[in-house]
Amino acid sequence: MNGKRKVEVFTAGCPACEKTVELVQRLACPSCEIAVLDMKDEQVARRAELLGIRTVPAVAIDGQLAECCAKRGPEEASLRAGGLGQPIK
Repeated sequence: MNGKRKVEVFTAGCPACEKTVELVQRLACPSCEIAVLDMKDEQVARRAELLGIRTVPAVAIDGQLAECCAKRGPEEASLRAGGLGQPIK
């Protein structure tokens, strides 16, 4: 499969959000296309609502809210389980 994995990081510009952006960037591989999205933007907030995001920071991978973000916040194991940092073959 060719292409990129779309990784969206929803943030509010807070220190916790910055740490999540750093975590995602650290875990990412060449197959990951990362977009850092500001929840203060109305279109971003609407997208977040469609994904079921209730808290930030939050991460969606290929249009699916990462399991860790649906509960209590981003965690490395859940992000990796979603495919983050794994090359697409």
